Order: sequence, then C-alpha cells, then structure tokens
Amino acid sequence: MRPLAFRLAPVGALVAVLATSAAAGPYRAPRTASGAPDLQGVWTNLSLTRYLRPPEATALTLDDKAAAELEAKLAAKAKTTVDEVGGRDSEWWDGAHLGRINGKARTSWITSPADGQAPLNAEGERRRAADRASATGGLDNPESIRPTDRCVIPTWAAVGPPMLNAPYSAFYKIVQTPDAVAILAEMNSEVRIIRLGGARAGVAAAGWTGESVGRWEGETLVVETTNFHPRESGRLAPFFLSPGGRVTERLTRVSPTEIRYAFTVEDSTVLTAPVRGEMPFLASAAPIYEAACHEGNYALPGILAGARKAEADARATKAAAGR
Repeated sequence: MRPLAFRLAPVGALVAVLATSAAAGPYRAPRTASGAPDLQGVWTNLSLTRYLRPPEATALTLDDKAAAELEAKLAAKAKTTVDEVGGRDSEWWDGAHLGRINGKARTSWITSPADGQAPLNAEGERRRAADRASATGGLDNPESIRPTDRCVIPTWAAVGPPMLNAPYSAFYKIVQTPDAVAILAEMNSEVRIIRLGGARAGVAAAGWTGESVGRWEGETLVVETTNFHPRESGRLAPFFLSPGGRVTERLTRVSPTEIRYAFTVEDSTVLTAPVRGEMPFLASAAPIYEAACHEGNYALPGILAGARKAEADARATKAAAGR
C-alpha cells in the first residue's frame, strides 16, 4: 500500500478526470507496431462506484446534484475511527467521486440485472454464506483461509475477471505484443496474461483466475476466460464463479484518455441469469508501485496459533463455569 502523500498530485488530477470521463464516440485508437489498437499505458478504475448498487441508490444514473449527495453518503460510510496503521481513511482513501460514463454518474458497474445486484441462485447464496463465515472463522488450517487473505490472489477482485475497482491501488499497466496482452494490477502486483488467438490449453494450464484468450474485433479487444480455479470465489467477488463459469470482457479505447471496459459473467452454477456491466478505465500519470502483500502469508503460523489459543481459552472458561 503506497503512502497517500506520494499520490496526491496525480490522484487530484485523476479525480477531475473521473468527473468528466470522455463520452464514447467515433474514435480510432493509435496503433502498435503490429497494427493492433494501442491500449498500452497506465490506467485506473478508481471510483466510489462499485460493481453492486448500494441501498442508497435505486437508479443506474444520477444527475449532478443527486450524485454529489450520494458521494457524500458513501464517503462518510468509508471513514473509520480505528486507530491502527493503515486503518484511518486518511491513510489510504484516494478519492470520493462516482465513476461517469458518457458524462452520467453511475451508481453501479452492473447494468443488468436492472437492480444492480448479482442474481445468486441457491448455490450462489450458499457460497456467499460460506465466504462470510470464512471471514470470521475458517481458521482450522491454512487451506481454509481465503486466498486473498493469504496473498495468493489480489483482493477486491482487482485482477479479475471481471476487473473490479479497489478503493486504493486501483491502477493497471497494459503492455502488448503481437501474441499477448499483459495487464499488471497494482493490487498485489499481479500480472494477468491474455493470449491472443489459438486453442485453449485446458484446466491444467489455467491459473487461479482462469485461462484468458483474446481476439481483436475492430477497435475492441474481446477476452473470454474459462477454467476457473475451484477456489476462485475466494477473491471476494459477488459472483463466486465455479470452474464452469465464463467471463467475456471487451476493452475499447474510446478517447486518448479512456478505455471503455465491459463485461458479461455467465455461470449457471451460481447465477440465475448473466451479469453485465461496464466501467471506464482512465489514463493516469501515476507510477505503478509494488504491493507488499504478505501479512497473511508469513503470519499464517501466528494466525493459526492465535485461533488455537482462543479455542483453548474458550474451553477453559467453559470448564470453569461448570465447576
């Protein structure tokens, strides 16, 4: 997590851009040496808007007055009085503005279903309950702890797919070659490789967040990801994808300063209907910093030992009460 002091100048400029995100229009992106649309550079999806619509909002878009009111409410909810390193919002909060698409403030990235929620079926609800339980318990062994808490994969579903925005470190660097597109997420310093064309290698070659294969359709990079890891849902996304799920992403550079990112999530194992959404990725002059996520990795012996001590204390208290 990088100190806020080192980010104020670029983030201040970024917030101004977030408020006036470029509207989509007839735009042809510059080309790479191989002739593909050039998506390269540093981009961010930093915003108060999240994938799910908050209970304070009912409509997908808001006018400026309503947007300002919702921004104030959401920013107030993000504040904390916890006095610990990294706990105060002043230490990590980077901005308090809703994302905008075509100049309109968005209350959620999900556009379908219309209520801005992920339509979980019974299995999806069961997985959500299990995920919530693992956040407060699940300390029987290292494997029961969330992969995000163990720093195996980035939290906030930052690396995707779909790539969802974190409240901090929400920056990405895109690098292209004729055969692949690489996306470095600042969150956890994770690199995602999207192969261009060719057959899928299969489950054995897939990583924690599946196997991504892309193709160009005019100005748009279309990416289809399948073969998700069985514990992929541990990345704290609302979708709790199963190994048979599919995510289709579309990245289109709609101006010199914006990539329009759209996604569709399909997974009949956990969803009653597909989930569709879109968000802007905005150009940034901020550098990418290394994310030193290792607390849940090196500290696992202490985490598990603490859980055993708590259990022993509970047994001792119960035994004393029964005397």
